Amino acid sequence: MKKSQKMTIALTAFVSVIVVFCTSIPASAQQSIPRGAQILKKVYPNFVKGYENGYLLMADGTKMLYDDGKEKSFTEKLDNGDPEDMFAFKYDRRSWTPEYLQDAGRSRCEQLFKKMYGASEAQVRKNLISVPWFGGKVLFTTVNGAADSLRAVAKELEKHPELRSYLKSSGSFYWRKVRGANRLSAHSYGMTIDIAVAKSDYWLWKNPGKGETERITYANHIPKELVLIFEKHGFIWGGRWYHYDTMHFEFRPEILAANP
Repeated sequence: MKKSQKMTIALTAFVSVIVVFCTSIPASAQQSIPRGAQILKKVYPNFVKGYENGYLLMADGTKMLYDDGKEKSFTEKLDNGDPEDMFAFKYDRRSWTPEYLQDAGRSRCEQLFKKMYGASEAQVRKNLISVPWFGGKVLFTTVNGAADSLRAVAKELEKHPELRSYLKSSGSFYWRKVRGANRLSAHSYGMTIDIAVAKSDYWLWKNPGKGETERITYANHIPKELVLIFEKHGFIWGGRWYHYDTMHFEFRPEILAANP
């Protein structure tokens, strides 16, 4: 056999091996899609349609940078978070005492949230409806099924009269910035509710004068059973943050999907 024929046979065999190897790898691995991007596509299918070359592919035909590649401090992830930064913290459902600086959910990519819920107060209001809530009504967005999820929470809580004293609403939709920061509050998007303010704990109330990265003392008086019902329907709880806000429940299915 000639040398050229041997080389051709060897090259053909090598190519065959590569083809078999590549086709045996799952499509998600071949495309190197970050886990966070996969989760966003799964839980927000009406807005995130895919991922390509470092960008989220949005339903309206636009692209959104998933990771800006910048090294960020704890506070920078809160103030200037990209979609990747939202998954930088742990939401630990196995513990009732949050670890130092683990505030999963406090980082919100404003570009993404404005794309989904509205870029102005007027735009957000267009998607708000009144949801019955234990003797009253609260304004909540229909986007991503948030209002339906809150109804499901209320329906389940009706079976627990022992929790009724914790259910008074202290506010839902309110377009505003976070106190002391230049980022929007989660209440601005109409997918957050505060309850039982008189029985709640907030990190700055218990630790006056403390900064974002200082060590603080944890406190909570909200029943675990109430928290678990909210989480069952896609809401995260501010009491699982190191910088706790135990009255706060926020519709964030991507955080729960990332921390099963």
